[in-house]
Amino acid sequence: MIGNLKPLEILLIIAVIVLLFGAKKLPEMARSLGKSARILKSEAKAMKNENAAADDDAAARTADPAPQQAAPRTIKAAPGDVTSSRPVAEPNHTAQG
Repeated sequence: MIGNLKPLEILLIIAVIVLLFGAKKLPEMARSLGKSARILKSEAKAMKNENAAADDDAAARTADPAPQQAAPRTIKAAPGDVTSSRPVAEPNHTAQG
């Protein structure tokens, strides 16, 4: 369908888009779209890593029935912001003395 458009028609479509949204809004919209795409990509990657870790854990549990320590928990950050999440040390509730 795009192959049927002539250069003048493409230029006209671009001009209409600029008139509708304004030249000042277009860079802001492009940045917002790029940020959304990065967030989506990082969330998809995180889900893939979680699924792979869950599969590894399931395989390890079936192969070795010995109890294993749980992985350190993390604090959830803003979507896509993997730099601010950090491991949390779990309190050790052992009786002393």
